[in-house]
Amino acid sequence: MDSNTKKKVSAATLLVAIGIVFGDIGTSPLYVFQTITGNGTNFNRDLIMGGLSAVIWTLTLLATTKYIYFALNADNNGEGGIFALFALLKSKRIKWIIIPALIGCSTLLADGFITPAISISSAVEGIQNIYPDFPVIPVVVTIIILLFTIQQFGTSAIGKAFGPVMIVWFGFLGYLGLINISKNPEVLNAFNPYYAYNLVVNVKGGFWVLGAVFLCTTGAEALYSDLGHCGKNNIRISWTFISVLLLLNYLGQSALCLSEGFSLQPKQTVFYAMVPSGMLPFAIVIATTAAIIASQALITGVFTLMNEAIKLNLWTNLKVKYPAEHKGQIYIPFINWFLMCGCLLVIWKFQKSSAMEATYGLAITIDMIMTSILLCFLLLIKSPKKKLLYLTIFTVFFFLEGAFLLSNLGKIAHGGWFTLVLATTFFILLYMYFKARLLRKRITEYVPMSKIVPLLTAINKDDKIPYEATNIVYPTRSDNPNKLDATIFYSLFKKRPRKAGVVWFIHFDILNEPWGVHYSVHQVIDKSCYYVGIHLGFKEELRTEYAMRQIQRKMVEKGELSGLSVFDSVKGQFDETDFKFIVLNSRVATNNLLTPFQILAVKVYRFIKTTGLKPAEDYGLDKTNVLVEHIPITVSKQYSQELIEDWEDYSDDITKIALPPNNKK
Repeated sequence: MDSNTKKKVSAATLLVAIGIVFGDIGTSPLYVFQTITGNGTNFNRDLIMGGLSAVIWTLTLLATTKYIYFALNADNNGEGGIFALFALLKSKRIKWIIIPALIGCSTLLADGFITPAISISSAVEGIQNIYPDFPVIPVVVTIIILLFTIQQFGTSAIGKAFGPVMIVWFGFLGYLGLINISKNPEVLNAFNPYYAYNLVVNVKGGFWVLGAVFLCTTGAEALYSDLGHCGKNNIRISWTFISVLLLLNYLGQSALCLSEGFSLQPKQTVFYAMVPSGMLPFAIVIATTAAIIASQALITGVFTLMNEAIKLNLWTNLKVKYPAEHKGQIYIPFINWFLMCGCLLVIWKFQKSSAMEATYGLAITIDMIMTSILLCFLLLIKSPKKKLLYLTIFTVFFFLEGAFLLSNLGKIAHGGWFTLVLATTFFILLYMYFKARLLRKRITEYVPMSKIVPLLTAINKDDKIPYEATNIVYPTRSDNPNKLDATIFYSLFKKRPRKAGVVWFIHFDILNEPWGVHYSVHQVIDKSCYYVGIHLGFKEELRTEYAMRQIQRKMVEKGELSGLSVFDSVKGQFDETDFKFIVLNSRVATNNLLTPFQILAVKVYRFIKTTGLKPAEDYGLDKTNVLVEHIPITVSKQYSQELIEDWEDYSDDITKIALPPNNKK
C-alpha cells in the first residue's frame, strides 16, 4: 500500500484535509432546505420533519457508511475514485466493468461544470438580502476565473489557506444550528427514520422531495476521489467532527422552518434566514469563501480522476504537473481550463442558483450507483466468505440510490437535460477512445529483440544503405530489453532500412519519489545498439536529448563507444556527435476494412489525441531535432482483391496493340 494511505495524522494534515476535501458537501446547507421547501414556499410539518430525517439517514448511510467506511479501504496505491476501483478489478479480466467506470467518470465530469457555478452563486446571492439589486453574475464570474487560475499553485498551498476558513465555516454552521435547535428542540425526533418513511409514503409529492434531499450528499464522492491528496485517516477523523456540525445545521434550519409564523422575505433563503441580522455580512463572506472551497474539492477530484484515466490508457496523455512534494497533489492545465469554460457556460445559461438546482444531483446520483456496483463487486471478490453480508449492505445502498435517481428524473425537463447531454457526450468520447485502443491492440504489440538483432547487423554491413545519423534514438513503451514495439520494428526495417552508427531504444519509468534520475544500459549489439532505461522522480523534467547525450558521453569516457561521427567529412571536428530522435505516431492504415462504428471510433480517437501532448512534447524533445513518423497499423481484415489479367502486349509498335475482347469494334 502506498505510504499516502498511511500518512500520519497531525493538526497540519487534518487542516489540509478539511481545506481540500469537504468543501462540496460542507456547503450543501446553503441550498438543501431551500430546495426541499420548494424555494421557501412550503413549510408543512410532515415535509420538514420527513426531509430532515431523510437528510440525517442519507448522510449516515451513504456518506459515512459507504464512502468513509467502505470506499476509503478500496484504494489503488493510495489513489481513490471510480478509476481506482476499475484498476483493482481490471486484473480479473471482466469486460463489463469498463462501462460503469466510464459512466461514473462522465457524470463526475458533468458535475464538475455544475458544482462551482451553483455553490458560488448560491453564496454570493446572499448579498441580495442586504442589497436587493446587487449584480451577482459579474462577481460570480470573477470568483470562478480566479479560482481556476490559482490551481497551478497546488492543492497543498490551497488547503493550508482554506483549512482555517473551513474550520470557521463549519463552526459557524454548528453555532447557527444550536441557537435554532434551542428554540425548537422537537426536531431531534427526526433521528427516527419513520419520518423519512412518512415523507415518501404519506406526504403529497414527498417522493419527489428526495431529489432535493439528495443534495445533502453531493460531494460525498470527493471524500473518496480526494484520497490521494490527504490520506484515509485524515479524512475519517475530520469527517467525525464535520458530520456532527452539518447535522446540527440541518436540525437548526428545520427548527427555524417549523417556528410559528415563519416565512421568507423576498430573495431570502432558509439558510440566510437563520443568521442574526448583525452577522449577515460575515455570513455572506464566509459562505462565499466556503463555496469557493466546495468548488476546490470538485476540481481536485476531477484532476485525480483524469490522471488515473491517463494512467489506465482511457484518455490521451495530457500535461500533468506536480506543484507540491506529494505526488497525489496534481494539476492538469487542459482539464483546469476546460472546467472553467464549462462553469462559465452554466452561469451564462442558467443565471441564478435556483435555476441551476434542476441540473444538480442527477449526474452525481448516477456516479454513486456506478461506484456502488464496482465497490460491491470488488468486496465480493476479496471476501467471498462475507458474500451474504456485503450483498445485504449494498442492497440497501442500491435501494437508496435507486430511489434518489428516480426522484431526480423529474428534473430532466427543468434543466436536468443539460447535465445528461454533458454526461452522454463525455461517455461517448471515453467509450469511443476505449474501443479504438482495443482495435489497435489487435496487432502484435511487441517483437522479440532476437528477431531485431540479425536485421540490424545485416543493415550495418550493407554498404548500399547510407547512414541516416550517427545516433538514432527511439523512445519505446517496452519496459523489457528483450522485446520492442512493433511500430519501431516497422520504422526500422519495413520502409527504407535505417542505418546509424548507434541505435538507441530508450524507456522512461516515472518513480513515486519526487526527485532523482537514474539510468541503466543494456547492450543489444556491442558498440552499435543499446536499450536504455531511465527512472525519473515524478517532479523531474523529462529532457530526453540532454539525458541521451549525458549517457553517451559517459560511455565514451569508459571506452564503450568511440564518440566519433559516422560522416567522414566532420569526423573528429566536433566534441559531440549528431543525434536524431524518431517518435512514432501509429495511424490506422488506409487498406483496412472497418465497420462504420470502427471508423467513428478511430475518428474520435484521433480527435481526442489532438487535445493531448504532441509526440515531441510528450518526450520533452526539441522539435528541431525530432522526426515524428506516422506508422500504419492493421486493426481489421485487409483487402483481399483478386486481379485477373485479360491480355498483354509488349510490342514496340503501339498501333499493333490489340484491344481487349470486350472493347473491339
